[in-house]
Amino acid sequence: MRRNGPLALAFHTLVILFVLAPLAIVVLVAFTPDETLTLPTHGLSLRWFRAILDYPDFIGAFFNSVKLAFLASTLSLAIALPAGLAIARARFPGRNFLNALMLSPLVIPGLVLGIAFLRFFAVIGATGSFAWLVIAHVVIVTPFVLRLILAAASGLDRSVEHAAFSLGASAWTTFRRITLPMILPGITGGWLLAFINSFDELTMSIFVTSPQTVTLPVRMYMYATESIDPMMASVSTLVIAISAAAMLLLDRIYGLNRVLIGNH
Repeated sequence: MRRNGPLALAFHTLVILFVLAPLAIVVLVAFTPDETLTLPTHGLSLRWFRAILDYPDFIGAFFNSVKLAFLASTLSLAIALPAGLAIARARFPGRNFLNALMLSPLVIPGLVLGIAFLRFFAVIGATGSFAWLVIAHVVIVTPFVLRLILAAASGLDRSVEHAAFSLGASAWTTFRRITLPMILPGITGGWLLAFINSFDELTMSIFVTSPQTVTLPVRMYMYATESIDPMMASVSTLVIAISAAAMLLLDRIYGLNRVLIGNH
C-alpha cells in the first residue's frame, strides 16, 4: 500500500492546523477573565460562561435552535426514508428527476434560498411563523438524510428479505424486523447530520426568522454586530462543543468516512 511522503504529511498537517486554529483561539478567549478579546489571557475564568445565564436572549435562542433542529431532522427523516428506499431499490419513471430534485438544495446557495423563502412566506402571509421556519429547514437538511439512506439502502443484501418473504413474512414484518435494522446506521447518522446542519444554519435563517423565532446562530450574528466581547467566544465555544459531540456520536454510529463517501 502506498504511503504519504514527508511533504504530503507536512502539507496535511498544515491544512489541519489552518482549519483548527480559529476554533482553538475562540475556545481560549472564552476562558479569559478580561473585558476584551485578548490573547494571551491573564489566567482562566468561567466568567463569560456565567454571563450567558444573565442574557436570556441567548437562552431562548438556544432552545429555539434545539426545537427547530429536532423537528426539522425528524420531518426530513420521514420524507427521506421512503423516498430513499424507492430511489435505491425501484425503477420507475421520473426516478432520476426525483433524486435530483430532493438533492438540489445542496447546490443552491443559502443566500438564494433565504431570499426565495422570504418572498414566498411574504406572499402567503406566513412571515414569522415557527412552523414555516421548520419547513424551510426541512428543505435544506433533507438531502443530508437522503444521501445516507441511499448509501445504506444501496448496499443492502436483499437475499435476506427474499428469504423472509419465502417463509411467509408480510411486507411490513420484513421491513420492521429485517430492512429497518440493516439500514438503521444510515437512518440514525442521517438524522444526526440533519440536526447538526439545522442547528448551525445561519445564512438562510436570517431571512426567515422573526423576533419570536430567532435561532442561536442568528442571535450570535446580531449580538456580534452590536458588541464584541468574550461572551461571544463563550457562546461559540458551547456551539463548538455541541457540534463536536454530535459529530463524535455520528462517527460512532455510522462512521464519518462513510458519511463523506456518501456525500460525494
